[in-house]
This record gives sequence, C-alpha cells and structure tokens, in this order.
Amino acid sequence: MKTVAIIQARMGSTRLPGKVLQDLAGEPMLARVVNRTGRAKTIQEVAIATTTNVLDDVIVELCKARDWSWFRGSEEDVLDRYYQAAKKYQADLIVRITSDCPLIEPEIVDQVVQEFLERWPELDYATNTWPQRTFPQGLDTEVMSRDALDRAWHEDRNPTWREHVTPYIYRNPDRFRIHNVLSQVDYSAMRWTVDTTEDLTFVRQIYDYFDHDGFSWHEVLKALEEHPEWLEINRHIQQKVI
Repeated sequence: MKTVAIIQARMGSTRLPGKVLQDLAGEPMLARVVNRTGRAKTIQEVAIATTTNVLDDVIVELCKARDWSWFRGSEEDVLDRYYQAAKKYQADLIVRITSDCPLIEPEIVDQVVQEFLERWPELDYATNTWPQRTFPQGLDTEVMSRDALDRAWHEDRNPTWREHVTPYIYRNPDRFRIHNVLSQVDYSAMRWTVDTTEDLTFVRQIYDYFDHDGFSWHEVLKALEEHPEWLEINRHIQQKVI
C-alpha cells in the first residue's frame, strides 16, 4: 500500500496572500511543511498540489528547484486537485496536509496513519480534527483511502465542500467509516496555523526560537510553557467556518 502525503498550496490566500512562501528562519514556509511532513515514517512520497493559476508558477519553480513531486490542477475544486494528484502518484492511501501548517508534526502524522491502518479495511477516513479536536490547530492530519477519495469525487455536488476536499466524507458518517484520533490532553485552544499576520508572527517566534525545523511538538509545548505570552499573539484570531 503506497501512502502519499499531498500538500495543497497556492499563492492566492484571501487573508494572507503569498503566505506559503513567507520566510521562516531562512526558509519558505512551504519548505518547512515539506521537510516536517517528509519525516513521517509512514509516508512513502510527499507531493505538492498547486493550481494552474499563473500566480502559482513560483510554487512550481520552487518544486522544480528542490526536486519535489508536484501537480497542478483546479484552483476552486480542490477535491478534484487531490483526486487527480492521487491518480498521478498512484496513491493507495492519501494524507491531506495544508501548506499553512508549518508546525505539522511527523509523530502525529504517523499516529493518524497508523491508527487508520490498524482498522483498515474497516475504515474509510481518519482525522485528528473531526468530530472532536484535541490537538493544536495547525497539526491537522487527514487520512483517507483511495476508494473514499474516489467516492467523494464522484458524489460531492457542493462546490463549497469540494473547495475544502473532505467535508463530504466527514459530514456523511452513514456513508463513510470515520475514526477520530485524540490526544490525552486537550490543546485545541492553541492556534498553530497561519491564516493572518498575527499567526505568522506567532509561528516566526517559534522558528526564531529553534532556528531549524527538526523540533517536535512536545518541544514547542515546553517552549510555550516557558513563554506563555507567545500564545497571546494570535489567541483572538477566529478560524473561518466552512
């Protein structure tokens, strides 16, 4: 079974345009996401799924320069982009990662993939975000079988859901077998994703502190225990609701 992590990335973010190439301690944010995702032991390949928009030519150039796998597809229909990328890279198991999560944690990616595999084939989808979130926002990992992705691609008629790839799966628990991965402690109030300038300031604080991307999420938690004021940087930011 080939497990492929597909990282969606585009320059046209509405709240913080160009965020995927923002600098984090000397490297573009997208490079940090690729590096950290690639450390997951359960992943066989990491691929970037960007769009055919000319604005995203710069992402393709970065992929070529770094010798990363990449695919270009629809900007609005991200479900189709994932479907086509999964076909190109012959993925049996798809791990969905977003490029605005530069603190993505390989240990947690492995945990979600492993808990999926322990229950497969009696499972279609595993995630640490639905229906309950206990990990910090920004460590989001979704794992789905190729069959589940194909069924969603064929059946989902909601353009808004297709823009976010997986709502058709997790909002239809009668049609898809779903497993929710939880942490022992509820850290869901923490915001480690990047949607706004405040989020970027918070994540830069973390990267400036470590000056590399080889740290674990446990080390981030320890740093935040020592510097709780960092959490105030973006505590007020509200996540967009799908």
